[in-house]
Parts: sequence; C-alpha cells; structure tokens
Amino acid sequence: MHTLYMTQPGYDLTLDSSRNIAMASEPYALAQDAASAIRTFKGEVYYNTLLGVPYFESILNHAPPLEFCRSEFIAAAMTVPGVLGARVFFTAFTERQLSGQVQITSSAGVVVALGF
Repeated sequence: MHTLYMTQPGYDLTLDSSRNIAMASEPYALAQDAASAIRTFKGEVYYNTLLGVPYFESILNHAPPLEFCRSEFIAAAMTVPGVLGARVFFTAFTERQLSGQVQITSSAGVVVALGF
C-alpha cells in the first residue's frame, strides 16, 4: 500500500529526488494513515461519514478524560486496513493542543510510530 508522504511536523506534501510528489510505502504508510485517521473529524469523510473521531460531539469544549481520547484515537487508527494493533501516547497538552504518538503494528508484525 502506498500513500502520499506528509512531512513532520508540518503535515504537508513534499517532493522526492525526481521532483515528483513523494510517496510513502508500508509500513510507514500505515502509521501515517493511522495518524491521519486520528486527525479526521467524524463526518468529514464524505463517502463514509461514520469514520473519524467525534471531536465536535465529545471532545472539543467537553474536556473529557484522556483515556476517552485515547480510546477514540485507537479506534480511529484501527480503521486503517493492514493495522493489527495500535497504541497511543500523549506527549503534550499546551495552549489547548493535544499532541502525541501513535504506534501501530502492521499485519507483517512490524511496529512503526508517528506523531500526531
């Protein structure tokens, strides 16, 4: 599986050495897709409005426990095909912004981590 490579921490497209849009492949692509799933608001994906994290409904302006956020983030990461397991670690909560890391286990048994 391939996906567009997104820079860290800016989460933006970049070019490869041939000046084409850079692509990421497994297992890194799985971790990046899991991080993208965590960043997706519920209802944002027009072809499947059930995907995403319920930020508006349950997180933003609600101050839920971190364990609730963790469980929602893990559930979102697990929607990525090829991800067999996911763990979420929070690294900072500054100026109302929660950041952390998702660690996924691929179907090949490889563990890859990426920040969100």
